[in-house]
Amino acid sequence: MSDQPVPSVSTMDILEIMSILPHRYPFLLIDRVLEMERKTRIVAIKNVTINEPHFAGHFPDFPIMPGVLIVEAIAQAGGALLLTEIPDRDTKLMVFTGIDSAKFRRPVVPGDQLRIEVTVLNWRTSAVRMRGVATVEGKIACEATIMCALTSRIPKKADQPEPIAAGAATE
Repeated sequence: MSDQPVPSVSTMDILEIMSILPHRYPFLLIDRVLEMERKTRIVAIKNVTINEPHFAGHFPDFPIMPGVLIVEAIAQAGGALLLTEIPDRDTKLMVFTGIDSAKFRRPVVPGDQLRIEVTVLNWRTSAVRMRGVATVEGKIACEATIMCALTSRIPKKADQPEPIAAGAATE
């Protein structure tokens, strides 16, 4: 992989999204990117279908998309924006570090199309703070501010001891 960021794109189909995000079924929660402005903003969609496994238990005879999955879809949209700027993203993971001011305004049900708009509030080299709003037919379903950070994807070897921080007491 080159040391250059991916060229700026304004849309992405599912295959392009899968080349950026590590998530896969049943946890890949965005289907298409409609708009993207580098380090600024992204708009993605999630087509909600009855075939998704969480609907079997949430709730039987009254399927509602869990709010935590809507927030995850917001994070994944933000991740698609963030990770296009990371040249060595195949060795990195974007992880949640915080969720603030999450509000759920209306249920999201099978057949809905979730439109996810994420705006960057603060961008640092290894961490981003973003505001996301998910709507269905122009009505807000969920809004939240999320914080994410990049971490190494390379696992530690089982026989490798944990490093001891400088100045830490030992037993």
